[in-house]
Amino acid sequence: MAAQSAPGGRARRPAGFTVWLTGLPSAGKSGVARELATLLRAEGHRVEVLDGHESRSGLPPGPGPCQEACDSRVRRVGMVAEVLARNGVIVLVPVIAPRRADREGVRLRHDLARLPYLEIHAAAPLEVCDTWDAKGLSTEQTAGETTGPTGVDDPYEAPQRPDLRLDTHHESVAESANAIHAMLCERGLI
Repeated sequence: MAAQSAPGGRARRPAGFTVWLTGLPSAGKSGVARELATLLRAEGHRVEVLDGHESRSGLPPGPGPCQEACDSRVRRVGMVAEVLARNGVIVLVPVIAPRRADREGVRLRHDLARLPYLEIHAAAPLEVCDTWDAKGLSTEQTAGETTGPTGVDDPYEAPQRPDLRLDTHHESVAESANAIHAMLCERGLI
């Protein structure tokens, strides 16, 4: 993406954008985001990955009941993504964000800042996600560290009209990353 001219003839850094990967726990969101980040960095783009599992320690839950704390964390991750995008960074956000309203709130924040926001659904079914469990969520649940996973004890509201749906249970991480990359090219974002 070429830099645009700013007043006074200086080159202005192009605006970034956010790609939010949502889906059930262990649906492959983080792996796809990391693979896509590698592709984009190889092309010279500035990229940050705001991983949901990592954000739990970096952006601890706010006060209040569990659902409120989760909603608050999604809003904070969304705000960080918007700030980074506003500063020319491509932001990849593999975060469950189980409530549709929370994801729409992040989209609205980007819309108000005139920044692209793309929602990608990693659509692996619960039965497959249970067998993958890449981050040990079943172990945490068995040890009493967490309640049942999103999609079991806590409802997950899948996107009604995602920008792209990935069948991560039928395609490789590289295939999913390449599908997102192709969409970004088609939309003129990279």
